[in-house]
Amino acid sequence: LDIERVAVIVGSGIGGMLTFTEESRKPFERGPRRISPFFIPMMISDIAAGQISMRYGFRGPNYATTSACASSANALADAWRIIQRGESDVVIAGGSEATINELGVGGFNALKALSTRNDEPQKASRPFDSERDGFVMGEGSGMLVVESLEHAQKRNAKIYGELAGAGLSADAYHVTMPAPEGYGAQLAMKRCLVNANVQPEDVQYVNAHGTSTPANDKNETIAIRKVFGAHADALVVNSTKSMLGHLLGASGVIEAAAILLSMRDGVLHPTVNQDNPDPDCDLDYVPNTSRNHEINVSISNSFGFGGHNATLCLRRFAS
Repeated sequence: LDIERVAVIVGSGIGGMLTFTEESRKPFERGPRRISPFFIPMMISDIAAGQISMRYGFRGPNYATTSACASSANALADAWRIIQRGESDVVIAGGSEATINELGVGGFNALKALSTRNDEPQKASRPFDSERDGFVMGEGSGMLVVESLEHAQKRNAKIYGELAGAGLSADAYHVTMPAPEGYGAQLAMKRCLVNANVQPEDVQYVNAHGTSTPANDKNETIAIRKVFGAHADALVVNSTKSMLGHLLGASGVIEAAAILLSMRDGVLHPTVNQDNPDPDCDLDYVPNTSRNHEINVSISNSFGFGGHNATLCLRRFAS
C-alpha cells in the first residue's frame, strides 16, 4: 500500500458539538483558564480525517466536507472524483456525527424539525406517512473504502459494489426548507445519472433522504417522479432513517452502506411506521416489512440545510 496515495475524507455537519457544549460552560462556571487546551482540536470537523491519517500514516488528500446532512455523501462524491482523476488509489471516505446533547436537541427542537411523538418514540420516525411530524435524532459514524478497480483487484479485496457516479446541486432557495417540487434534488439526481452513464429506467432502487418531515418527504417524492417519469412507479424506495433516525452529516455514508448490503444480500429493508398512506407520497416505500429484491443499480439521496443536495449512484459489481 502506497501511503502517499491514500486519501481520507470525513464529513460532519456540525463537528464536536458535545465538546463545544461542555467547554462553553467553563468560562462562566470555573473561569476562562479552565478551558481545555484540546477544546479547539476536538471541536473542529476536520480533526476526524486528521486523526485517521495520523494513526495509519496516510499522506494523500485529507480534509472534511461540511454540507449539513449531505456531508458524508459529499465525502463519497469527492472520493469518486479523486479516484477518477487518478490522484489517489484509495480514499477512506465517510462521516461522523454526535449531536444528542442539550444544544443539538434543543436547537433542532427550536426549528420545529423534531418529532413530538414522545409518548411513542418507537413510532416517531415515520417517513412518507401522513402522520409524520419531524425527524428523530440519531448519531453515529460510517466509513467506506473507495478505491480504483485495479488497486482493489491487486490486493484481492472483497468488492461490495461500484460507486458509479455522483451529482451535486444547490437549491438556492431557503436556509432550512427544501425548494418547491425539490428542483435542487431533481438536478442532483439528473447529474448523478449522467455522470454514472445510467439511464433513469436502469435504476431499480432509491434510498431516499426520507427524513419524516412534512416538507422533505413530499418534495422528494415529487422530485423522484419528475426525474424518473413513468418509471417511478416501478422503483422501490425506502428510508433508512425510519429505523436509525437522522444521523445528520453521517447519514449519507450509512445509507450508502445499506445499499451495498442490500445488493449483496438481495434484501431491502423496510420503511417502518407506514401506517397511514399519504396521497402526496405515492411511491413504493417498502412499507413495514423487508422484501427480497435483486438490485443492480441504485441511487441514494442526501439533502442538507442551506440547500445542499448530493446523489450517489451505486451499482452491483460484475467481475
